[in-house]
Amino acid sequence: MRDIDRLTSERYGIPSATLMENAAAAVVRCVSTLLHGDVTDKSIVVFCGKGNNGGDGAAAARLLATSGARVDVILIGRVDETKGDARENFDRLRAWNDERALQEVKTSAASTGSLNLFECESEKGWKQLLAGILSSPHDAIVDALFGTGLTRPVEGIHARAIEYIRDLRHRDSNSTSSAIVVSVDMPSGLNSDSNEIIGETVPADATVTMTAPKLANVLPPASNYNGQVVVAPIGSPRELIESKTDLFLIDEDDARRWLIETRYAPDSYKNSHGHALIVAGSPGFTGAAALCANAAIRAGAGLVTVATPTSSQPLVAAHVMPEVMTTALAETDQGTISVDALYYFSSFAERADVVAIGPGLSSDKPQTPAFVRRIVQDRATTIVVDADGLNSLSPWPHSLRGSEELPIVLTPHPGEMLRLIGSSDKSALDDRVAVARAFATENRVILVLKGTRALVAAPDGRVFVNSTGNAGLGTAGAGDTLTGVITGFLAQAAAYKPRANRNRVTPLETVIAALFVSGLAGDFAAREIGMRCMVASDIREHLSAAIRSLDPAGEKP
Repeated sequence: MRDIDRLTSERYGIPSATLMENAAAAVVRCVSTLLHGDVTDKSIVVFCGKGNNGGDGAAAARLLATSGARVDVILIGRVDETKGDARENFDRLRAWNDERALQEVKTSAASTGSLNLFECESEKGWKQLLAGILSSPHDAIVDALFGTGLTRPVEGIHARAIEYIRDLRHRDSNSTSSAIVVSVDMPSGLNSDSNEIIGETVPADATVTMTAPKLANVLPPASNYNGQVVVAPIGSPRELIESKTDLFLIDEDDARRWLIETRYAPDSYKNSHGHALIVAGSPGFTGAAALCANAAIRAGAGLVTVATPTSSQPLVAAHVMPEVMTTALAETDQGTISVDALYYFSSFAERADVVAIGPGLSSDKPQTPAFVRRIVQDRATTIVVDADGLNSLSPWPHSLRGSEELPIVLTPHPGEMLRLIGSSDKSALDDRVAVARAFATENRVILVLKGTRALVAAPDGRVFVNSTGNAGLGTAGAGDTLTGVITGFLAQAAAYKPRANRNRVTPLETVIAALFVSGLAGDFAAREIGMRCMVASDIREHLSAAIRSLDPAGEKP
């Protein structure tokens, strides 16, 4: 972010002071929205540090006071210790009352806005604040103590300020008049480059982060302190931002672009919507096959076939939608897929646009793992590997690699990811982004690492963090449903003929869109029936609402 801010000024001629003013304006808009659109006569405390984050807070305080709020600014430190744009904004706070008084004399106009600046550099000063202005109720608190530069736990008076905000939130949690807390760029106490908690942290209702989200804004447990995250553009060009990062947040525009590009043509039919072949099911696990297949066809695939062991076929057929086809595969004495099914399956797979393998499959050795490995090695199209398909390939064989022409998409949950990398130590996934990136680049695969804030890691090293989904998705069959949605989207993308002068959508773009839409469907389901009562089929049944919300025009005949 320091590079982006510097280059924005050097290359594009936008002064750093302008960036700070734009940041402050974004904070004011957020505070105003949370206070129902009007800050007039509202009591607001702005906590500031001595760095640029504090400068953002000082500028926001001035704008809030100008809008009619009663603002108290607490600088932890002295104005004389601040520098650059931050110093300029603190000096403007010092002069604000004199300028305001002069303006009122000239215009004979009274103003409800007020602004007071307090410098606090000792425990004694902090106790005086507690006994004074901090003893009164407030409508809002703006946290501008620390931004993106913090790397160690907060100490001293800064820690006292964070504890004050935390205790205020806890004390007023059951009150309808409790103060809202808005953090500037990052809840103070977090290391912006880590998802881990490093010490006492401000629990924000909203965080206004400038230019682009930081890792601690979006990945738990750090993201749990952010509240609503508002990404505020303050003047840096998009191409500059994208050139400086390989970590991205998936948003609705990513899914909307894919949906618009792959809209059904007026003369399209089932074959032009793609054929998904799903290898799934075994005794006791036929529901996984049904959930995956039903999600694939609901997601828009024109044809869906479930290939399942012979003895499981009647049960799978009884639970899938009537539109889904089934076919039987040779099985072992335990009712799992036999390597004898390879020849028939390979010839059948020639009709498919995408193959998914794994849900409810079992990983009985040696037959099923041998079957899975051959299918993945000899694939003639994009393949999605999930659940027992992943277990059959764990630890991941280094000789098995994806390619741009024949992509491999893996969808592990954390336990399956550990098995893929050959580890039983849960701490191996502490840095989920790094692990996902390393595995995807080394094996040239598209990796979907499930969990809170699911990740998509690309073979080129980029990692995408999903922004949809909720705790209700932690239910049996949600992973099978996600695999079905991804498979259904990939089938459509593979069969779709792009319009003139347009590039075909890539498997990576397709997986990103499918993950966002599936999570959004879960969010729609949670709003309607609550997270506690959600089951996997509710996600599938809300896919329509999710898709229509993103591309309403594309769903009209």
